[in-house]
Amino acid sequence: MPAQNSLSVLLTPELESFIQSRLASGQFQTASEVVQEGLRLLEQQELTRDEDFRLLKEKLERGAAQAERGELVDGETFMAERRQQLLERIAASKA
Repeated sequence: MPAQNSLSVLLTPELESFIQSRLASGQFQTASEVVQEGLRLLEQQELTRDEDFRLLKEKLERGAAQAERGELVDGETFMAERRQQLLERIAASKA
């Protein structure tokens, strides 16, 4: 079993009430379990955010490289192509 440390924290009345409601629901046995689950979720949220940021950075770098190679399409051309694709799908679905 991992070593356990004691840490004293001050909670707002709302957070204390939330913990008490989780205990009353039977979902958790102790306030420590509620806090540990909250911290686990926070850690997971931060890991997900970091991964999302990494993926966004990759996309931006890829886009910048495409721009440097002149592989850009202006907005009007892009929208015209999407509009044409949509019209073709609509026509195909009516056929």
